[in-house]
Amino acid sequence: MSNIVRTRFAPSPTGDLHLGGARTALFSYLEAKHRGGEFILRIEDTDLERSTPSAVKAILDGMSWLGLHHDDGPYYQTKRFARYREVAEKLLNEGNAYRCYCTKDELEEMRNAAEANGEKPRYNGYWRDRSEAVPLDASGAPIKGVIRFKNPQIGQVVVNDRVRGSVVFENAELDDLVIWRSDDAPTYNFAVVVDDADMGVTDVIRGDDHLNNTPRQINIYQALGLTPPSFAHLPMILGPDGAKLSKRHGAVNVMQYRSDGFLPHAVLNYLVRLGWSHGDQEIFSMSEMIEHFSADRVNHSASRFDVEKLTWLNHHYIKTLAPEAVVEEFRWHLQQQELAEVHGPSALDLIVALRERCPTLKDMAEKSAVWFKPVANYDAAAVTKQINPVSLGALKTLRNNLANLNEFTPASIHAVLEKTLAELGIGMGKLGPVTRIAITGTTVSPALGQTMYLAGQTGALARMDALLAAFPV
Repeated sequence: MSNIVRTRFAPSPTGDLHLGGARTALFSYLEAKHRGGEFILRIEDTDLERSTPSAVKAILDGMSWLGLHHDDGPYYQTKRFARYREVAEKLLNEGNAYRCYCTKDELEEMRNAAEANGEKPRYNGYWRDRSEAVPLDASGAPIKGVIRFKNPQIGQVVVNDRVRGSVVFENAELDDLVIWRSDDAPTYNFAVVVDDADMGVTDVIRGDDHLNNTPRQINIYQALGLTPPSFAHLPMILGPDGAKLSKRHGAVNVMQYRSDGFLPHAVLNYLVRLGWSHGDQEIFSMSEMIEHFSADRVNHSASRFDVEKLTWLNHHYIKTLAPEAVVEEFRWHLQQQELAEVHGPSALDLIVALRERCPTLKDMAEKSAVWFKPVANYDAAAVTKQINPVSLGALKTLRNNLANLNEFTPASIHAVLEKTLAELGIGMGKLGPVTRIAITGTTVSPALGQTMYLAGQTGALARMDALLAAFPV
């Protein structure tokens, strides 16, 4: 086995890819790339009742959208059952595991007895050292039992966690966990050890809800004569109110953030700062994340999710990235609004015109709709305030001047605006609002030159003609 660093993201496909999982994937990816290693994707789908193809697709789609591309995989645990059986048999043959035939009722009695004695409810090891024949059920058929790992009963397991430091577990507090279920499938704690060992995983980065699993897994590693990987358990993400992150805080499918108009890099930049920092730096390119990240510098305290901060970061990228870096993602949003570029302005021109005023791409696409179809309604309040014989006369003069333009660009349009104002001896207040109403139906739009440019010369003239026809003087 090579000495290359290998990390993995190993989600269970029982639901969508949420923020917590996305952060785990990001940190695992960055740790591998920072150290010149490889990043593995593994789908832990042994929960046959709850795992679904749609959840697998949600995970793969989310990872692809975020740009967290795996170097190896994806692996699927359901395709590795033969390997798990092989290792389970090895543990049985070497005396490190045993078959247990306790019924559900017997296990419940054990738990109740332990609780009655003020003890931790758990399996009491009844079949640990027994050798009698397989018991039969009421019909006379052999009971289909489970395989349990023979956990050490003395000593300690010390987890040298890269986030939490040294965490000590007493073996006497760990019961003999099931590694093979009666439905002929491996359990999580067993399969994950076999997988990480076979795949050469050197560093496991995962949520701190897995911390209590770690001593059990380390004992299985040692029983197999293997060296455990290093572990880093990430603290949870809380909502702004300090409660566990839930849907009301924004714990939704990562792809919902795409639907809401967030750029993937904005999401990544926000997630990397949930528990990790590099001085006071807030804005990170992917190359900077890779250069500076280390799991050793993850804070052990929980982080709070703040959608306002994420929105600010998203707007920063919309405003500062080259339009070409945003355009493909923006085109996706135009498609969601059923806006085709062949029927309106180019996506690049829209980004330039709207990026200062739109914090999300969804907002930008919604505001773009006005340039793709004729104005259906004029804002009543704006009409009352701005439409009058003087403004309409100024609009007509502007319309005629624009019709003579050979090159229809924001700069040439602006020059015609200035010429028209000088020609009529009026200020922009007499011409600007009525022109905006003609083009967009309201008095709110980007710079006037851009507003008309986005409509195109033919479209702008047609819109002006429509307003003049609607309000004849």
